Amino acid sequence: MKKCLTAIAFLLAAGTAQAEDKITIEFAYPYSHLFDVTYEKILPLFNEKYPNIEVKMRASYESYEDASNTILREAVAGELPDVTMQGLNRQAILVDKGIARSLEPFIQAEENFAKDGYHEAMLKLGTFNGEVHGLPFSVSLPVGYYNMDVMAKAGITSVDQLPTTWDEVVETCGKLREADVKNPIFWGWNITGNWFLQALMWSQDKATMEGNDIQIDSPEGLTALKTMHKIFRECDMQNIEWKAALSSFSAGEIGMMFWSTSALGAVERAKGDFVLTTHEFPGLDASGPKGLPAGGNAAMLVSTSTDPNKLQAAWNWLKFITSGQGAAEVARTTGYMPPNKAANEVILADFYKENPNKETAVRQLPLLRDWQAYPGDNGLAVTQVIYDGIEGIVTGEYDDMEELQEQLAEETQDLLPSGN
Repeated sequence: MKKCLTAIAFLLAAGTAQAEDKITIEFAYPYSHLFDVTYEKILPLFNEKYPNIEVKMRASYESYEDASNTILREAVAGELPDVTMQGLNRQAILVDKGIARSLEPFIQAEENFAKDGYHEAMLKLGTFNGEVHGLPFSVSLPVGYYNMDVMAKAGITSVDQLPTTWDEVVETCGKLREADVKNPIFWGWNITGNWFLQALMWSQDKATMEGNDIQIDSPEGLTALKTMHKIFRECDMQNIEWKAALSSFSAGEIGMMFWSTSALGAVERAKGDFVLTTHEFPGLDASGPKGLPAGGNAAMLVSTSTDPNKLQAAWNWLKFITSGQGAAEVARTTGYMPPNKAANEVILADFYKENPNKETAVRQLPLLRDWQAYPGDNGLAVTQVIYDGIEGIVTGEYDDMEELQEQLAEETQDLLPSGN
């Protein structure tokens, strides 16, 4: 009896020790409607490999701007998570303010970690002052979504007939309207971080920012504004919130939608009974875009813990979700591209053949350019000024693009740091 009680006491003590050994880390990410299903797939795989680590999910960020603002507030309040997902264009401010930790010590301690497992252009998106601070988790590019049942009303019945320039897009809008399609197009002007403005700028091989100077007052900036004006006016595009637009397209009410490839998984799951095709983002001329901004997010270590075990646990999670196995689930559940070569070239070798709509963005990888942030403490305010200006084009408030160009250039430059 005494031996039995001793054995029971030993088992209880062991169980208590195991419970005490469990490490909890906190994690926050944006866009629950896109990524909830992704983490539901990844978490069991991680738990199987690391049973002693519990990942506590915080409330998701509404957008990348919300993610940036939330982390900045939490840093002041001392309430940071251990790992955060931030928009690729929002990493620099966390590095500049000392919130994000360098990942170099963790990378160097990994015997089998190979930086060349990540596409070089993608890895650079999280590198600052020669050190990696963010590992890209999901990368997107703008693409065209087409409801081929609706497009047939404009005489377009095959992929090779889809528009390749914005002039052709506008022409197609006219044909769809003649066929009584009430809303032929949604063009994603209101996507986060002025992404589509940058898409039109990079299409001309022109950066939106050069040092601390915004380039919206350039000839390329005027072309971008005039192109938006032409699309909005001649297509008579409705001013609808982006979530409503995605729902409307999924319901089969819109013929053409230009948006991030990130939403593809959600659209495929929600769409009605119609043929969906994605195609390359149109250009300003037949040669196509010269570049496109990389969207998406990166995992950053922002833990304030001094416990080496907790920091290692956070690193294990961060590394796992950006690894080949974790990153592959990004492609399977969303329309994002994994940044890891092992995911794209090995794990997903047959996936893209079986899912051609998700391969569109992969074909555009040679066009990958930086998704630029606006420098200084007023970066988010600059984003809002440009957002308001573009919305004014949509609503009809602005028709003179030269005047709007001058106004935007003046207002944004006043918010940016002086000097280069």
